[in-house]
Amino acid sequence: MSPHESTALLSRNKNERDEEEADDSTSCDRDIHLSIDSQDNRKSQQRHRQTLVLCSSRAIGFLFMSIATFLLGWYARNQQQQASNPKTHSHNNNTHYTGPFRLIELQQGEDLLNYYDFLDGPDSAGSAGFQTYVSRKRAHQLKLLQIHSDGALIMKSAPNAGKQRFSIRLEGKRRFDRGLFVLHVDHIPAGCGTWPAFWLTDEDHWPYNGEIDIVEGVNNQSYAKTALHTSESCSMYAQVPPYAQTGDWDRSTGIPNTFTGLLDHNTSVPADNCWVLAPHQWSNQGCVVTHPHNNTLGARFNEQGGGIYVLDWDPDHGYIKSWVFPQSQGYPANLEHALVSAGSDAPVAPNPDDWHEAPYAYFAIGANSSCSSDHFSNMRLIFNLAFCGTVAGNRFVQDCPDLAAQFAVPDDVVATCNAYVASEPEALEEAYWKIRGVYVYQREAAR
Repeated sequence: MSPHESTALLSRNKNERDEEEADDSTSCDRDIHLSIDSQDNRKSQQRHRQTLVLCSSRAIGFLFMSIATFLLGWYARNQQQQASNPKTHSHNNNTHYTGPFRLIELQQGEDLLNYYDFLDGPDSAGSAGFQTYVSRKRAHQLKLLQIHSDGALIMKSAPNAGKQRFSIRLEGKRRFDRGLFVLHVDHIPAGCGTWPAFWLTDEDHWPYNGEIDIVEGVNNQSYAKTALHTSESCSMYAQVPPYAQTGDWDRSTGIPNTFTGLLDHNTSVPADNCWVLAPHQWSNQGCVVTHPHNNTLGARFNEQGGGIYVLDWDPDHGYIKSWVFPQSQGYPANLEHALVSAGSDAPVAPNPDDWHEAPYAYFAIGANSSCSSDHFSNMRLIFNLAFCGTVAGNRFVQDCPDLAAQFAVPDDVVATCNAYVASEPEALEEAYWKIRGVYVYQREAAR
């Protein structure tokens, strides 16, 4: 189906639903106000939460279709433009990088910040987070940046008189087409309303040059995930044998019914298509693998003293892999020695083959797969700490139902999340990064 056909279909369906929507919207508003007015008894509070979930489900359904319509139109407009603007840095097929890893960036302490530019201003329209990013100078003035006594870098946010929180977004200065990326942290932002991430992308040519989410926290989730977001023709279906990874594909469920807008929880398919407009997946869901253990993200990860995240992006060997090593469970000896010796006169090269642990996420790329390696190029590292927005905000009722009931904004789940963050809760003191280091390696050329 072409983008124009999809848009026309959504338009026809909208006309058929207009009368029903008006009645249902009125009912949602009435029920929410009634349940708020009668919160003195437990039964009305339960009814209030149920009403929020029902109404937010309908809102999410129509939001999904609006986003899908926008993306389809945008994608069609950019197809022709992209054809005349080839990728800036494509992988050089004449050189094969299959040698040992060599450290190319060692980011630690205050010096870590020198590898990044600070975004100064509001969030992008696509993310729509409830925060304002500030410059390096302003971040120091607000004490958003601190060096711990053990040398680790702390990055956090600050309240803004009930408005969007002050926060930090770092955008890497170097562009990558491959590499082994290691993030050693003692603490990552966690809790309801939070949406932190450490990721790779090329925003100016998104999704054509791809996006790889190495770490992405959403509200109080405790399972780590790795996600890829691409242009068309990048699928993992039947490309990854079960033994290649210990994690499972995320699921696509609750997709809105085209005619009613209600979420369909009876259908569930694996999220193994990386295309941002893949059929039968949420818009921009991408291909996503979830870690099997619930201590690899969020508060549980922090309670164990943090740990190490690793992403191996290797177009020559035809894969992208991810690992998480919680500190409480110990690190592979080779990896630990590599990080301890980084920057010394005798650095140890990391070797994932010596770790004797399968990655939790494996994505097949390259000539022998259904996803050519040029879906990922010219990307830079990004750290950011967002709040609410199109992901954590839309999941707020589902992930944090009690807070959603307390801060309810009728028919607007994202505004409900924003209201909670604007209240400047003490819980947001847990929304900070404590970073021991970022280590970037690349394989040397074959000899």
